[in-house]
Amino acid sequence: MKHLLLIATLISAFAIPRSSFSAQPNILWFVVDDMSPSFGCYGETLIQTPAVDKLAAEGTKFTRAYVTAPVCSTCRSALITGMYQTTIGAHHHRSGRGELKIQLPPDVTPAPVQFQKAGYYTCIGSGLPGFDHRGMPFAGGKGKKKAGGGSRLGKTDYNFEWDPKMYDSHDWAEHGDKPFFMQVQLHGGKLREGDEKARAAFKQRVIAELGSATDPEKVTLPPYYPPDPVILDDWALYLDAARMTDQHVGRVIARLEKEGLLENTFIIFMTDHGISHARGKQFLYDEGTHIPFVVRGPGIAKGAVRDDLVMQIDMAAMSLAAAGIPIPPSMQGRDILAKDCQPRDAIFAARDRCDETVEYLRSVRTDRFLYIRNFLPQRPHLQPNAYKDGKAIVQTLRSLHVEGKLPSVSEDLLFSPTRQPEELYDYHADPFQVTNLAANPDFKAELEARRAQLDQWIVESGDKGPESEAMYDSDMVEYTKKKNPEVEKNIALMKQWAKEGK
Repeated sequence: MKHLLLIATLISAFAIPRSSFSAQPNILWFVVDDMSPSFGCYGETLIQTPAVDKLAAEGTKFTRAYVTAPVCSTCRSALITGMYQTTIGAHHHRSGRGELKIQLPPDVTPAPVQFQKAGYYTCIGSGLPGFDHRGMPFAGGKGKKKAGGGSRLGKTDYNFEWDPKMYDSHDWAEHGDKPFFMQVQLHGGKLREGDEKARAAFKQRVIAELGSATDPEKVTLPPYYPPDPVILDDWALYLDAARMTDQHVGRVIARLEKEGLLENTFIIFMTDHGISHARGKQFLYDEGTHIPFVVRGPGIAKGAVRDDLVMQIDMAAMSLAAAGIPIPPSMQGRDILAKDCQPRDAIFAARDRCDETVEYLRSVRTDRFLYIRNFLPQRPHLQPNAYKDGKAIVQTLRSLHVEGKLPSVSEDLLFSPTRQPEELYDYHADPFQVTNLAANPDFKAELEARRAQLDQWIVESGDKGPESEAMYDSDMVEYTKKKNPEVEKNIALMKQWAKEGK
């Protein structure tokens, strides 16, 4: 209770009086793919990230921000609506892409639509005219600017049906007298992905633009990843992706400043989930859900640090509030900058089907504990998945497993053929969530409390739960069009396991 009172005091101290905002400030979101809080201001020491660090120094940094879904489309469906993806039925990755579609509930409206109605010019792109989400020049031609033209619009990846007209352009250049709502969508951790040739090319680009690449020998891995050269090289490239992302952020900020827009622009920097790895992206541990979250703008406390629990769905609510636009009563995200905002005692997250791979995980996180429920405990952690199994790091882990060369912690956490139905971690004492306390009698009361808390949230939030077989089949038609034998094999396995009750 003392901790919550302290947080409430801090929130009040750092709350933003709405009168301190200029009339309808510009709103700009940085949304970065596949990246954990791997920045200097969050304690990363192996690389330098001056642009994001400066944002934090000139604004407010949230140390305990988490996504409600650790994969792109479900997270993005949530953040653009300010709603849990499980509530609006958009919680299965890349769903609604087949014959069966997903419609938003009538009382849920995407944030860009609300900004447009309030007179904002809405745009989504790279933030740098002439450059794409990778920070690379567009190849050939000027491309089309308007929504529907496609080539320069930033990543959306929503699982529900939406009108492309909710975006006026890929850039704010033509906003005129209107304030703008801009999403800068960046490739982030995906910059390091691809085959060996693509990774080598990215490394050369890093050296050419930043002067040097990160030394794999200096990388410190989580304890469940073996120090194999492939994994060390990948993590080093990931850190270089953070450096390249930081450079892009710096250039966008410099553009705002040059155009005289910076001081009247409300900026949020965040990522859509953590690093893409065997226990990161797609999973509910810190590696998959913990994200950077920095806010800078008119009236925002400078150099402030907030340690209360917040979620990415708060972006929509706090941005609408910053613009003086009423927050819809149904919106589950909160204006966490409001003077009367009370700190949460718990936050929730979910992971469901990712591509062809069926999964069903839910979690609740309190000030100290992370509780995860595995609804499909008879399945392994690393279920077959063509996307993840196509990565060199996962292929390396699987090879080391077959050869019997993995340490016991890796075998237990990554390759056990089944999982415990419940997991409980003291994530302060155990930052990598290695020791499951669910069976420890000393934590029985805590386990029961978190179990009940999750049950209550599932009911009260209207969690839509497992996907229907008809919807799965509808979306898998789109996947099988790619003629990938691995995908088709995995679909058959998913159906077999379901029949077996696994």
